[in-house]
Amino acid sequence: MPQHLLAIDQGTTSSRAIVFDRSGKKLGVAQVELPQSYPNPGWVEHDAERIWQDVLAVTRGALANAKLTGKDVAAIGITNQRETTVVWDRKTGSPLHPAIVWQDRRTTDFCKQHHSDETDLKLADKTGLLLDPYFSATKIRWILDNVSGARARADKGELAFGTIDTWLLWKLTGGKVHATDASNASRTLLFNIRTQQWDKELLEFFNVPASLLPEVRDSSADYGRTDKALFGAEIAIGGIAGDQQAALFGQACFAPGLIKSTYGTGCFMVLNTGSELRLSKNRLLSTVGYRLKGKTTYAMEGSIFIAGAAVQWLRDAVKMIRTAADTEAIAKSISGTQGVYFVPAFTGLGAPYWDPEARGAVLGLNRDSGIAHIVRAALESVCYQTRDLLTAMSADAVAPTELRVDGGMVVNDWLTQFLSDVLKIPAVRPQTVETTALGAAFLAGLHAGVYSSLDEISKLWQTERRFSPSMPIADADALYAGWRDAVARVRSH
Repeated sequence: MPQHLLAIDQGTTSSRAIVFDRSGKKLGVAQVELPQSYPNPGWVEHDAERIWQDVLAVTRGALANAKLTGKDVAAIGITNQRETTVVWDRKTGSPLHPAIVWQDRRTTDFCKQHHSDETDLKLADKTGLLLDPYFSATKIRWILDNVSGARARADKGELAFGTIDTWLLWKLTGGKVHATDASNASRTLLFNIRTQQWDKELLEFFNVPASLLPEVRDSSADYGRTDKALFGAEIAIGGIAGDQQAALFGQACFAPGLIKSTYGTGCFMVLNTGSELRLSKNRLLSTVGYRLKGKTTYAMEGSIFIAGAAVQWLRDAVKMIRTAADTEAIAKSISGTQGVYFVPAFTGLGAPYWDPEARGAVLGLNRDSGIAHIVRAALESVCYQTRDLLTAMSADAVAPTELRVDGGMVVNDWLTQFLSDVLKIPAVRPQTVETTALGAAFLAGLHAGVYSSLDEISKLWQTERRFSPSMPIADADALYAGWRDAVARVRSH
């Protein structure tokens, strides 16, 4: 039986595929950047057809780089940017509208109009989420109400909705499978995470027809097989999870109390809360971590919208850096920011503020401030935002004694050390920082029989480096107090 696993990792700013062996070692990788479209202020869109073509290309590329064919792969796992919404024609497979990205804020007015304490309590109790443009439900509603004829066609059952995992699954299987997993479903505001079913009352509230929705399966399950024409052989698809839940799985955070934070386009901290659904009193989210054999493992999550995207902005929009890798040397070149703070609220602020109308700012500039101060302040902002989340999570659950970190940003040693200093706990970086893709591969491998248990997967997780706090606590607290003051200045209320 083949032992290789292929992970498709479709993110906000890139699509990539990685081939792993059963020990979690990378054998082949291919990646391509994904352009963003901003048709109006606060709007963010992707070309769903472009995503599919890119995924096809990188999957073939990863196999070629690993010198393998489709016949050598035991199973495919899919992980994806969550909440991003695609509605397509069931007959033609063509999207009705560009994909509306999770960062998009076009439904802010709807959320404001329908906001009430009673609504918030009901939504939190059923979904673990807040009424916010971030989630899929208001995006689906917007497409149905703003694309000509869409609502009538949806009512006739002619259209399908999916987050990116569902869209890719549909394309990979030649339109045979319309499904998602419980972790992605839990991010739509339409799925009751207690009953593990689409919720009739929520569908009515958001005016979304049930006929649009995919079937919800376990995170490790039979998702059909790829069309033979795509990779020269049919390959089983055995795992799906939203990117942050896949990272939780890839970090082997299988026991309640284990916590990870992923640094990609945004930053997402996720705490395993086990079989217990814990609702936050500090505006964090409760969500499905993963579901295996019908058994749900819940998680608590804090979401930061802009992390690596701030570095991308420095590179592409204002040309302060040439590559993301340059930021480490620049940050080290000065002893501090001299009071400069960068609040990257380009699309509002996420947890624990949930302020969709806040906007980004660089504060505290003086005559001596230069590019290095702004670049370093951008990196520091990621660490301060993480402390915002950790403070809220500690108040809601258990104060963690260490944080497992992953994602592209944490290859920067300076950033990871500063993170540990600001949080005042160790930051632990694993051997494989692409834990999102690895988690998808593990889920697929579980279903395919490559792994027999979570214990077996746990033994594959290894520390690459442990960063311990070295900054005096008083200094860390003073820097963080400055951050809190900067955030207060950009808040919309």
